[in-house]
Amino acid sequence: MEDSGQSETKTRILIVDDHVELRDMLREAMVIYGYDCLTAGNGREALDCLAADPVDVVLTDIKMPEMNGLELTEQIKQNYDVGVIVMTGYTDDFSYEDIITKGASDFMVKPVAIPELDLRIKRVVREKALLRERNQAMEKLRESEQRYQELSITDGLTKLFNSRQFYAVLHGEIERSNRYDHPLTVLMLDIDDFKKYNDTYGHLEGDRVLSRFAEILRECLRQTDSAYRYGGEEFAVILPSTKGEQGIITAERVRIALKNEIFKPRPDTEIRVTVSIGLAQHARNEEMMDFLRRADQNLYKAKAAGKNRVCYTQTT
Repeated sequence: MEDSGQSETKTRILIVDDHVELRDMLREAMVIYGYDCLTAGNGREALDCLAADPVDVVLTDIKMPEMNGLELTEQIKQNYDVGVIVMTGYTDDFSYEDIITKGASDFMVKPVAIPELDLRIKRVVREKALLRERNQAMEKLRESEQRYQELSITDGLTKLFNSRQFYAVLHGEIERSNRYDHPLTVLMLDIDDFKKYNDTYGHLEGDRVLSRFAEILRECLRQTDSAYRYGGEEFAVILPSTKGEQGIITAERVRIALKNEIFKPRPDTEIRVTVSIGLAQHARNEEMMDFLRRADQNLYKAKAAGKNRVCYTQTT
């Protein structure tokens, strides 16, 4: 393998031909046209060169021992983002369709006219650059779409799913519960006296409470469970394959974890915050809104009974 010199601003090409004289003549001509040129005498040497030193375009003869130009082209297209121009004087042995199918960017018959080859190399480089730009734009678009999708179902402050996603997931879980006769429990949670906390210490400190409570929910739940910011200081949790009695255990774990948390809205102030929780177990074929209404009613009962407690009433 030979290298005629390096320049970051020049297009780099790899010339692959088993005829030394033809290879050297082509290299000298392309250097005059302003290209950085590497050379290789066979397909294996070309692949070794590509692995060690990236290029923009490969110019390869089609008739070579051990690995012909089509086999080399196929290997290159499978492993490298490089344009390939195939050159041959044996036009009857290989069809244009064969060459393009293997992934070549272009095809020329020997002896090649250097000015024409120069134009074709420039075209291949330009097309590869445009393709890369297009792929980058498409990737950015996919990332934007994914981000938009995440934003549409995620609460920005707590990073929990929002109420829109809550309804979508709960609908699916209710269908599964009805189909397979599996238990399903939902928790409705409301941070006690949160408005007073906000009014006293400010919304920034209130946001810290909400964010920490979201972390507590994640810490207390199983991987199969899911937590949601339902709105304001109200949260919801879906517990698949969970009976109401089991849901009480989860609810108490959350309640105690928040009660034991110490918040410092001011340097000289320590505050404990509590949460009231109402839960309900889904009754077979019960409508979603009726299901949620029962959980909400239990949340109201927990508030009315003094807050900082869990309320659950069994279905009849």
